[in-house]
Amino acid sequence: MPHAVDPIHARAEENLRYIRDAMARAGAFTAVPGWGGVLMGATALAVTPLAGPPRESARWLAIWLGEAVVAVAIALAAIAWKVRRSESPLVVGPAQRFALAYLPPLVAGMVLTAVFATHGLIARLPGCWLLCYGAAVTTGGALSVRVVPIMGLSFMLDGVAAFLAPAAWGDVFMAAGFGGLHIGFGIVIARRYGG
Repeated sequence: MPHAVDPIHARAEENLRYIRDAMARAGAFTAVPGWGGVLMGATALAVTPLAGPPRESARWLAIWLGEAVVAVAIALAAIAWKVRRSESPLVVGPAQRFALAYLPPLVAGMVLTAVFATHGLIARLPGCWLLCYGAAVTTGGALSVRVVPIMGLSFMLDGVAAFLAPAAWGDVFMAAGFGGLHIGFGIVIARRYGG
């Protein structure tokens, strides 16, 4: 009995499916929100004078933790908006790899926040937060467009500077990082990478 030969179009469809899947797995996460970063920076600048210089106070900590919740909400909404606006699906592979690289430094920052707070080091949290957030953006950004890891490294440098400076200057470094860097890099990302 002769062997049935697959029609060429069936093999071509299978090859195209394989190529599409490979490209999706290899693709960069491009939904980093530029305008969302600008808005996150604006809220950080608004919160800075309200919180004032870092002190060993629950109030200062609560204000900035509240700002972190607002920033996360802005980021998630901005990613969804950017994906919808670009009319391209949020490719699961790159988004999942971005999240897997981005989240561990943030979890480390959450653990260190509890450690710093319970050991009377609240005034040193600006350096910790900027450094951990910068590490998150750098590692996640390695799977994104080139400007994102550069932004992460800038946050890390700001965090190192905050640790080297007097603790009372922490609000300046928070404003420069979470405010200024988000706004500056957000504008670049929005203009060059579609929002």
